[in-house]
Amino acid sequence: MIERLPSGNPRLDQILNGGLLKNSINLIVGVPGSGKTILSQQFAFHNATAESPALYLSTLSEPLDKILRFGETLKVFDPEAVRAGRVVYEDLGQVLGGNGLDHIAETVERYLKELRPGVVVIDSFRAFQAVSGDSTSFRRFLYGLTRLFSASATTVVWNAPYTRGQALDAAEFAVADGIIALDVKQIGARELRVMQVLKLRGSAYRSGEHAYRITDAGFDVFPRLADAINETRYELPDERSSTGIEPLDQMLGEGGYWSGAATLVAGPSGIGKTLMGLHFLFHGVEAGEPGILATFQENTTQLDRIARGFGWSFKKGGVSVLSRSVVDVYIDEWVYQLLDLIDETGAKRVVIDSLPDVMTAAADPTRFREWMFSLTQRLERAGVSLMMIVEVPELFELRRISEQGLSHLADNVVLLQYVQEGPELARAITILKTRALHHRPTVHRYEITEKGFVLGDVMTLPR
Repeated sequence: MIERLPSGNPRLDQILNGGLLKNSINLIVGVPGSGKTILSQQFAFHNATAESPALYLSTLSEPLDKILRFGETLKVFDPEAVRAGRVVYEDLGQVLGGNGLDHIAETVERYLKELRPGVVVIDSFRAFQAVSGDSTSFRRFLYGLTRLFSASATTVVWNAPYTRGQALDAAEFAVADGIIALDVKQIGARELRVMQVLKLRGSAYRSGEHAYRITDAGFDVFPRLADAINETRYELPDERSSTGIEPLDQMLGEGGYWSGAATLVAGPSGIGKTLMGLHFLFHGVEAGEPGILATFQENTTQLDRIARGFGWSFKKGGVSVLSRSVVDVYIDEWVYQLLDLIDETGAKRVVIDSLPDVMTAAADPTRFREWMFSLTQRLERAGVSLMMIVEVPELFELRRISEQGLSHLADNVVLLQYVQEGPELARAITILKTRALHHRPTVHRYEITEKGFVLGDVMTLPR
């Protein structure tokens, strides 16, 4: 089994199937500002030891003092490791500027013999191509340097300001064992940072684009939530999860939703969708099932006021709030925050308010559908009941639930709508779908009082 060089970020190592291959040559490419230097330093500091130090070689892209100055602002940068010689910075720029490629290999070989590093970073490798004069000279230099590193049993990280398309045509692509591409995509007025593994010789890895952020803690990566169908069998609980509204439980067949089921609640503005979610969560607390309200709609102050109006309190515990703005949100970053919060709190009920906001964050219908499929599958197998709220534009007659075909992912579908009765608007609820439960899709009147949802009699919708 090939040993790995971990990155220091567990989720990045998941993508790399454990990390970079040890004693290999790796290329990190990306547009300027995408974080190549930060990721390179993260690999260096995380793996540097007194016996196998990390050697960081700068070239002509940025002065060494500039790399150090900005590196010192990061938490991954350990000044003590530099003082103790576990991480050694050297500048190849002077050698390269004065003698071109002629003495680079000799200088690198001397460092390898003196320091015996376990990790070597060259930032940026493209400078060698710029001063080579012609492609033949560069390829000859590349071949010699590759042999030198291969013989030294060290893990090498080269970074270079190539786009992904340029990297595929670069000579370095052929000799590299692993290639990571970083990019900054423009989606409307927003920017999205994505990384992709283009090559990891002889090893599996997670394909596709994965979002990441750069913080003072270094690289924070969010693997794309795109799970294949899991065919392994698992136990389905026999318990029911009460909706928190007794007449609605009866409409669902004496007891509410199956535990671990996914429920879609659709309706227009002001109809009571969020309130139905709060009924579900706070009744869960009474039943010993912690819950999470994941919302893009209200902040915690607004939610406290809404809850108090119906006799509930977030401050008593049992219901956690994950409140985010749709501004600058990464859909995969958000879902990992949700999954981590489920693990931390032991939550058995989750309400997402609302799915159109998640669609906006996804910015891609296909991406949204695979994300929703993966999330519902994970929660169902974990026995976590999920309620998804969707706002629809029609006030009276609902012609469609969503444009993304979400209803097939839900075990239960609940429709809320207005019915005009003379000068007043009445509220109506219909259980459109319950998987593995007997129900009658009748239309019931309901009101919202200080006690929350109060169901009334069966009503007939006007034609």
